[in-house]
Amino acid sequence: MSRLIAHVDMDCFYAAVEVLDDPALRGQPVIVGADPQGGKGRGVVSAASYEARKFGVHSAMPVSRAFALCPKGIFLPGRMGRYSEISDKIMGILKGFTPQIEQISVDEAFLDLTGCQRLFGGPLEIARKIKGAIKGQLSLTASVGMGSNKLVAKIASDLEKPDGLVIVPEGGERDFLSPMPAGKLWGVGPKTTERLKQMGVITIGQLAGFDPKRLEAVFGRMGDYLHERANGIDGDPVSQGDQVKSMGREHTYDEDTGSKEDIHRTLLSLSEQVAASLRAEGVKGRTITLKLRYQDFETHTYGRTLEASVDNAIEINAIARMLFDKNWQTFRKIRLIGVSASNLNQGEDQLGLFDDPKNKIKNEELDKAVDKIRGRYGRKAVKRAGEM
Repeated sequence: MSRLIAHVDMDCFYAAVEVLDDPALRGQPVIVGADPQGGKGRGVVSAASYEARKFGVHSAMPVSRAFALCPKGIFLPGRMGRYSEISDKIMGILKGFTPQIEQISVDEAFLDLTGCQRLFGGPLEIARKIKGAIKGQLSLTASVGMGSNKLVAKIASDLEKPDGLVIVPEGGERDFLSPMPAGKLWGVGPKTTERLKQMGVITIGQLAGFDPKRLEAVFGRMGDYLHERANGIDGDPVSQGDQVKSMGREHTYDEDTGSKEDIHRTLLSLSEQVAASLRAEGVKGRTITLKLRYQDFETHTYGRTLEASVDNAIEINAIARMLFDKNWQTFRKIRLIGVSASNLNQGEDQLGLFDDPKNKIKNEELDKAVDKIRGRYGRKAVKRAGEM
C-alpha cells in the first residue's frame, strides 16, 4: 500500500475497564453513566457492555430509558481518572508500533503504519500484533480497521465488533464502501441523509456515481467532499497535533432548579471532575467555560481565559462560579449545567501576577492526595465541604 492507516477502537471501553477491575461484573449488563434513580434519572448513558446492548441500551441514551429497558442492569457512575490511566497505557502500546499516532478520544486512535511492514510484517500480521499486545498486557480487546486512508480504516474497525479485524485492500476502497448507507460517511448527518434520499441517493455507491456538479449545486463546497469520500478518496493525514481540545463535564438535574446553593454544589462537583481529568492527562487549561441550559432548553455558554493554565478544582470552580453568578437569569430555572476547560497545554505554567506560590503548592498536594484516594475507593470516597 502507498499508505497504511489503522484505526484502533477499544471495545465498550468504560464498561470493559469496570469489568477488568471487578471480574464479578463479567457477563453482566454493565451500564456506565448517570444514576438512573429507579427510572427517574435525567442524565445519559456513557457506555454499555455488550450484555447491556442486547437489551437495546446504548451510549447517549437517556438513563431513564436504559433503566426501563434493563432494570436489572448494573449502573456505575464512571471513573474518568481510571479510564485515562488505562488509555495512557494503550497509547503507549501503540507507540511501540509507530510514533505517528492521532488519538481522537480516550479509547481510539489512528496510526500511520506506512513503512512499518519491514519491522512487523504485512497489514494482517501488524493488526494481529497490535490486538495481541493490548490483550496480552491489559486484558482488553480492541477492534482494528486498516486501509489506505483514515476514512476506510475507521469504518472498517466498526464492522466486526467486538474484537474485530477488517482490512480494506488498496484499490478496493470504493467497492468496500459502495453497499453501505450514505450516512456512514463522516459529515453526513440526518439532515444531509434526508436531502440525499430526496435526490434518490441511499447508498455510498449511488453517491459515488452521482453527478458531482449537481452535488455542488445542492451542497456547495461540501458536494466535492461528499463525492470524493464516496469514492474512497481521503488524503487527510494522521495528525500528531493537539489531540484533546477540551475536557468537560455536565449535570442534568432531576428537576429543573432555581436553588443557587444546589447549583453552586454542582459547580464544585463538576470542577472537581474536570480537574481530575486534566491531571490524569497531564495537561492544564487556560480557558474555563460554563454551560447553562434553562428549563425551556435554551442554552448559553460563557468563558474566561486566564493568565496561567490551571488543573485544580479550587481555581476552576472559582471561575465557573463567577461566570454563573454574573450571567444566571435568576427568574429562570436550570435544567443542565456544565463546566469545561480548553486551550490545553502540557507541563508547568508560570504563576499569575497575584498567585500565591505557597497556596498553589498546597492545592496541588491536596489534589494529588484526593486523586489517589478516589482512584482506589471511587469518587464518593472524598468530598469537599462545598459539595455536601
